[in-house]
Amino acid sequence: MSAHTWLIVALVIYFGAMIAIGVYAAVKTKDHEDYMLGGRNLPPAVAALSAGASDMSGWLVMGLPGAIYAAGLIEAWIAIGLTIGAYLNWRFVAPRLRAYTEVARNSITIPSFFENRLRDRSRLLRIVSAVVILVFFTLYVSSGMVAGGVFFESAFGGDYLVGMLLVGGVTLAYTLFGGFLGASFTDFVQGIMILAAVLIVPVAAVVALGGFGEVGAAVDPAHLSLVGGEAVTGATIIAIVSSLAWGLGYFGQPHIIVRFMALRSAEEAKTARRIGMGWMILSLVGAVASGFVGIAFFAGAGLDNPETVILEMAQVLMHPLVAGLVLSAVLAAIMSTISSQLIVCSSALVEDVFRVVGKREPGQRLLALLGRGCVLIVAVIAILLALDPESTILELVGFAWAGFGAAFGPIILLSLFWRRLTAVGALSGMIVGAATVFLWPLLGTGLYEIVPGFALNLLVAFVVSRMTYRRDEEVDEEFTRTGTIVTKGVREG
Repeated sequence: MSAHTWLIVALVIYFGAMIAIGVYAAVKTKDHEDYMLGGRNLPPAVAALSAGASDMSGWLVMGLPGAIYAAGLIEAWIAIGLTIGAYLNWRFVAPRLRAYTEVARNSITIPSFFENRLRDRSRLLRIVSAVVILVFFTLYVSSGMVAGGVFFESAFGGDYLVGMLLVGGVTLAYTLFGGFLGASFTDFVQGIMILAAVLIVPVAAVVALGGFGEVGAAVDPAHLSLVGGEAVTGATIIAIVSSLAWGLGYFGQPHIIVRFMALRSAEEAKTARRIGMGWMILSLVGAVASGFVGIAFFAGAGLDNPETVILEMAQVLMHPLVAGLVLSAVLAAIMSTISSQLIVCSSALVEDVFRVVGKREPGQRLLALLGRGCVLIVAVIAILLALDPESTILELVGFAWAGFGAAFGPIILLSLFWRRLTAVGALSGMIVGAATVFLWPLLGTGLYEIVPGFALNLLVAFVVSRMTYRRDEEVDEEFTRTGTIVTKGVREG
């Protein structure tokens, strides 16, 4: 068979495996809570790799290696910031959020947790949170589908529209039927594929080049500097702070922290953290190494698009079937993020809009049906937006990351660790944080908008809460009980 045929065979195997996992998850999904949160029965390894795969997207396999290839270690600050943020998220937020969301009236979405934790009788906090999720994630999903279509076009020589519809259709299929479990189980497999790709390709390239000496000789020493080999300026410091600030975004990303809520227990957050951080560090090291090895591998010839460095090395070094599986790992990174975001959008529509405005409480079967219907609606809207690749701005990924981090991050932290937070304070902080993300770029400072957005949200939420706090014995009891559960789990773990 030709190399192109082998690539298609690999793609068919991958798509078939994802759909099969979705069918398996559908059989395991019994009711609405299963569909939205996996019945809070996610094993630590699945939660860890699912969170990692849905987080990293195509940036890990294409964006980071390409940036290292083109500019060197100065582009690694985002990876450093993300690693620190992910560790703090797993270490402090994961166990407490898992315990608190169950204590606070078994909340299965972030907006419902805010409402239940803060006893917001106006329901405004829950509705505004759901609107923030729907606006950002619908566009986020659309940009992911555009990325899938463009990648399919460049890597497999196919048509953009066919590729986009194929990626969107397969992702929709296993998410539609498998729900949260389908997204989580496929993320687990996709996480393994991503890790294998970013580790195997650079090792194979080093062997083909004849050792590390050849790689070192080809790399410009300036590429090894964390400041680009030049004098440190104010602009350099702002760029570094902006890159590190990506780590702040972790505390407010609904598609990541929902994995914490789905763990079997708060105690298992420790095991999940070790697995998740191990996966993340190995993946980031592999991605950075791929960028450096690529400099030596393509010395003289160069690359038209640095972001294809892993893909190009895989196709030169490996059997076409294996290379096709490496290419599929890139699709895996893109699709894992899309599926996770679809589930969060569905839960926002069903749990935080329909159940809030509905006149009566629907049954479990109707809720499960509504959940699938909402996945379909959001996916169709995203696909329609992605029909024209020019209509969706891929840079929105960074904007949406800042939006969620600035709008939700401080409120998550204050909800979990400060008993005096109030519904009015949380709502005020959330609105200020989200508005700052929209308005800050107009000032042209160059500073990533998540920094002022996060800081202002935190400040406003704190000040307003101090002004409006009224002690509630039930809320205090839940706060104390959550701390007891987490402390007991740490001792026993």
